[in-house]
Amino acid sequence: MSDPRYAIAAGRFYQDVAERLVAGAREVLEAGGAEGIDVLDVPGAFELPLAASYAAESGRYAGVVCVGAVIRGETTHYDHVCAEAARGIQDVQLRTGVPCGFGVLTCETMEQALARSGGYKRHEGRNAAQAVLRMAQLRAELAG
Repeated sequence: MSDPRYAIAAGRFYQDVAERLVAGAREVLEAGGAEGIDVLDVPGAFELPLAASYAAESGRYAGVVCVGAVIRGETTHYDHVCAEAARGIQDVQLRTGVPCGFGVLTCETMEQALARSGGYKRHEGRNAAQAVLRMAQLRAELAG
């Protein structure tokens, strides 16, 4: 790939958390030499695999960073959304060969989500972008 472009697919259900995750992912991608970054906004985590699939199949991107948050509520909806988002994102990268980072927070509370999106714990947007950069590098190395 001549100019390393990356996509960030952002589930916007929790807008404040998404903004923080996107900012962290963007920082890492820019520091890693990304020539261009496109942010693809989707309603929530459940839609991330389809956005990642669109991006990966377009041939425009060296990798896709998927970010968002799912916070447990009173029903089992949380379990289904988390499992399907993870499965779907993994499926996209295995099917297309385009690295897709999993920066989807799966938390019990908003406080936990904020802590993991640049608060006092860690920054999962950054972590997912670092994983995508490394896997894109590995893919390029193996391609010769």
